[in-house]
Amino acid sequence: MNAAPVRKRFKWEPAALMILVMGLGFWIAFGPTSRPDFDLRPGAVKREVRVAEDRGVIEAALEPSGEYSFRLLFRGQPASPVMSRAELERVLGPKIVQGAIDSRGNWFYRTLNVTSWVGVAWVAIGLVGQLLFSGRMVLQWLVSERHSKSVITESFWWFSLGGGLILFSYFIWRQDPVAMLGQASGIVIYSRNIRLIHKSKRRARRAAELAAAGADSSHTHAPA
Repeated sequence: MNAAPVRKRFKWEPAALMILVMGLGFWIAFGPTSRPDFDLRPGAVKREVRVAEDRGVIEAALEPSGEYSFRLLFRGQPASPVMSRAELERVLGPKIVQGAIDSRGNWFYRTLNVTSWVGVAWVAIGLVGQLLFSGRMVLQWLVSERHSKSVITESFWWFSLGGGLILFSYFIWRQDPVAMLGQASGIVIYSRNIRLIHKSKRRARRAAELAAAGADSSHTHAPA
């Protein structure tokens, strides 16, 4: 009597660890300690700004007159004197000042660190690339669990290539040289692996065709 096959237990621990690591990353990036805490005036809003190598914020406060007043705040430095819109525009330009005012009610832009719907579209593109890039690992994990050993399928490399190309474009827009360098090297490696897989398949197909032709030839010339 044959024993009933043992059903494999699904390994939930890797999935839980993925969620834990992702949560830790979000907490570090967006948690209360992710950015310096500036002492703002009551009712004021802020927008991040960078001047040379210093990062800080533009503080915009609505005055009783209906006009905005501004201050520049940088970590480790005293706050600038209160400036009018015209004074700040002479320093930073009208576009940046208008962005500080617009950010008052646009929490969506602030969350994504963009200033327009074009930026939102680029973030969406980057998200698609990241989903592909992360999906390759989920795919590889599921296939490996099914076979109870480490397995890398051809689809893993296609997911890697697609995600890498999209993320490379996104990081160009973000002007992030570190991420661009990482994706540029990966794109070449992913493409090379796909090419090697297809070359191997062509060699195997030609070998099978030659073997089949040899078998047919031997049958044709066999003595009656």
